[in-house]
Amino acid sequence: MSQPTQKTNYTFALVVVFIVCFLIGFITTMNNSMIAFCSEAFNLNAQQGQYVNSAFYGAYLLSIPFALLMSKIGYKGTLILGLAVAGIGFIINSMGISNAIGSGGNVYAVFLGCMCLVAMGVVMLQNVANPYVMVLGSPEKGAFRMTLSQALNSVATTVAPMFITYVIIRGQAAKPEAVPGPFLGLGIFTLLICLILVFLKLPKIDEGKQSEEAGEKLVEKSSVFKYPHVWLGALGIFMYMGVEIGVPSMLPYKIQSIGYSGAEATQLATSLLSLYWGGMMVGRFVGAGILAKFQPRALLSWCIALGALCIAASFVLPGMTGVYAMLAAGLFHSVMWPLVFNLGLQKLGRHTKAASGVINTGVIGAALLMPVMGAVVGTAGVGVAIAMMFIYYAYLIWFCWKGSKIGIE
Repeated sequence: MSQPTQKTNYTFALVVVFIVCFLIGFITTMNNSMIAFCSEAFNLNAQQGQYVNSAFYGAYLLSIPFALLMSKIGYKGTLILGLAVAGIGFIINSMGISNAIGSGGNVYAVFLGCMCLVAMGVVMLQNVANPYVMVLGSPEKGAFRMTLSQALNSVATTVAPMFITYVIIRGQAAKPEAVPGPFLGLGIFTLLICLILVFLKLPKIDEGKQSEEAGEKLVEKSSVFKYPHVWLGALGIFMYMGVEIGVPSMLPYKIQSIGYSGAEATQLATSLLSLYWGGMMVGRFVGAGILAKFQPRALLSWCIALGALCIAASFVLPGMTGVYAMLAAGLFHSVMWPLVFNLGLQKLGRHTKAASGVINTGVIGAALLMPVMGAVVGTAGVGVAIAMMFIYYAYLIWFCWKGSKIGIE
């Protein structure tokens, strides 16, 4: 008599990935929260300030090569390499800024270059986190696990602006000299996590075999590049970055438009970001619970509609009330990333790792859309720049109900 197949316990591996998701969220949001700081410290215009996003999110162009690398060295190897690259990037940034200040060099260029290196490590971590969470358990619960991991990611995104406010700015005028110390600490912390991970044992996953055992109906194709819903999912993430990063990136200019200026506007914008990322954190925890009973597409549709409604309200409500309406969109942006990503990873089996790289490439939306929106602020005003977000919402609702089904139904 044959013995029943023992069910693998993935709890420990999920905890490791959740910790990595926290680190991804912290580094990513910290970078975005540096826009107001850099704009004041280096006397930048709106478009130049958005180069912080370009330098960081531009690294996602390497998502596909890094995904192919992950197929060779596995999930654990990619996690270790990603942590090492990010940690070294922070340390080089700390040393480079100090040297540039001492020699009279271009400190802003050094900061951007080193943050691009940090971002390369984050891209590797992002490539691992999304598919690994998807395959560490049953396929039907994949959206739930991914939303929960993003909820923990959001805890970090709520903390990161506080790090900028209380550790780097510390109630003073923005100066480059404030950066090296905290960045050195972040680099050492990241490398310590990397060292610990070297000695941990994580399960190896055969995605194709796992899908067969779960009875999932796959659409077998010779290459990941032949799945339309994967490419459309990458474009979905591209557009999503326009709304997720669009709010915090446009926030300083929105605040300036209602009468604030200088250091007061910088500190207010940075402190208010915790409300936006906090809303995303709450939304993801609530969303994880809702997904236990409701279909991902229905939840995504409601969140897209309500997020767009918040942005629309920011145009008609006066003063700080309009600013708070804009920040409230974070509550509904919360589950968009995991749900769009989940829809793009459906029914792929052995192509899951490569598909993660393809979809992650869409993150360059923050690198490309934010400077464009910054340029629009300078030419047509912040209202027109914020209105561009309605284009992004429109594509997301189409992908939810049409684009994500092309080629697999």
